[in-house]
Amino acid sequence: MTESHPPAGGTPRLNTAVAHNARVWNYWIGGKDHYEIDQRVGEHIAGMFPVIREVARADRDFLKRAVRLLTEELGVRQFLDIGTGLPTADNTHDTAQTIAPDARIVYVDNDPVVLLHARSLLTSAPEGVTAYVDADVHDPDAIVARAAETLDMKRPVAVMMLGILNFVRDTAEARDIARRVMAAVPPGSYLVLTHPTFDAEVGGEGNVEAMRFWNENATPPITARSHAEIASFLDGLDLLAPGLVPCSRWHAGDGAPAVPQYGAVAVKP
Repeated sequence: MTESHPPAGGTPRLNTAVAHNARVWNYWIGGKDHYEIDQRVGEHIAGMFPVIREVARADRDFLKRAVRLLTEELGVRQFLDIGTGLPTADNTHDTAQTIAPDARIVYVDNDPVVLLHARSLLTSAPEGVTAYVDADVHDPDAIVARAAETLDMKRPVAVMMLGILNFVRDTAEARDIARRVMAAVPPGSYLVLTHPTFDAEVGGEGNVEAMRFWNENATPPITARSHAEIASFLDGLDLLAPGLVPCSRWHAGDGAPAVPQYGAVAVKP
């Protein structure tokens, strides 16, 4: 495990008085790394929008299936995981290095609790590398520059953006972030994406009130988007089957229920 130097502003200070997404998400998937405020807000939102726990689990299961496919079937050996959140079971490197011990993974986040746990828990297989970059999704150029200290940017990279562009509330800016990161990696690289939606056909209408409550009581602020808006983040890339679908159904077999969180994997031609 290695760690790059923090951005010029330094690591943000820990604030335990306000619920934070990384810690609330950890609570929803059964982790232990959260505070009372995170539990209270998480319980309130789960009461408003009970499917949120299923969304959290489906997102983690999607990550495992996507990394397994990329590593085992498509030969990917480099991963850039932006907005990794708190380490739990089955992180990107856990799945990738089980299949390919020489895989190299760079995790990116800017939360001090994530940094603390990343230092101790995101440990690499001896043959590979696992590194942590303290940077913000709003600064994609810094992310790419620091990731290049660990990853070979001349070889394909799987860019993981699971549940992160929803914290960039301006859609044009979110689209530009995805574009700039993918412009920095070579052809044959992949974008792995999940994003919440308010689309009623997948049960997303409850996201509207739940996110309003979140934005009034927790940090960072969040937004949901339509299928078409999320699809625009994949412009210029070739979608792998089955396309942009509820992440619970992506390579999950017949009969998997839909959750209001789309997921996709796309390749840079």
